[in-house]
Amino acid sequence: MKSVLPLFLILISLIAVPSFSFAQEDNEEKGSLKSGTIDSQFDYIYSVSNNFQEYKVVKRTNLDQLKSNILDSMRTMRTEVGDLKLLIVSEKDSIKNLNAILAIAETEKQEAIAEKDNFSFLGMGIHKAVYSSMMWIVVAVLAGALAIFSFQYFSSFKKIRKAQKDLAEVQEEFDNHRKNMLDRERKLKRELVDAQLGR
Repeated sequence: MKSVLPLFLILISLIAVPSFSFAQEDNEEKGSLKSGTIDSQFDYIYSVSNNFQEYKVVKRTNLDQLKSNILDSMRTMRTEVGDLKLLIVSEKDSIKNLNAILAIAETEKQEAIAEKDNFSFLGMGIHKAVYSSMMWIVVAVLAGALAIFSFQYFSSFKKIRKAQKDLAEVQEEFDNHRKNMLDRERKLKRELVDAQLGR
């Protein structure tokens, strides 16, 4: 009988050890209070709690552990929410600063464009398009005046050439007339001298 007892104990221990390890693996598969989400921790407490009539009997340590886990999760979430609020405030400030910088850059761009398109002429600020139009008008007026003066010059030049030609003709007629007059005067003087000598 003494030799059977140790064998019996060995046999029971061999059978009990695998079933104990299976129970541990089964509990680990269902979850624990040390890891997992809040939902999985509630499921774990529900599964390990005992039944009493229509109620579940939960260990106080499990409830305390679950409460601690929930409070830790809430603290973590509150910290994350606070960090997110700070981040949102920081992002809003950054956006506000960027909008201010953008407005300043837009103003500077408009001023640069206005400065590029405008310049000072005779102490007055004038737009380049207006200046260009004024210059083309001045060029057109000068070109018109040049055309008028050229026309008058050539017209006057023709008149001057005609007057010079007429003057040359008058001069030639005058020279011919003077020559004729000198010839006639000589002829008259001769006739006078001949008449005086003939007396």
